[in-house]
Amino acid sequence: MQNDQGQVVDLYVPRKCSATNRLITAKDHASVQINVGEVDEEGKLTGTNVTYAFHGGLRETGDSDDALNRLATADGLLKNTWSYAK
Repeated sequence: MQNDQGQVVDLYVPRKCSATNRLITAKDHASVQINVGEVDEEGKLTGTNVTYAFHGGLRETGDSDDALNRLATADGLLKNTWSYAK
């Protein structure tokens, strides 16, 4: 919910899984959020990052590593990474 100035005033804003778009509930204690830092040509951090969130069910089945590779490749952070889902 937003107020008249356009600021978010909700006490709790749920996250969504980056791979499946499922809501990550407050009781999902197996969920993780991973921030991947972006680097320049010299390999130095630029100060920006890309955030990926995975719900516990995805981690339980062991699919989170493949999902991270797929999402990072789609964002241009990885190249030539083998994936079983291809």
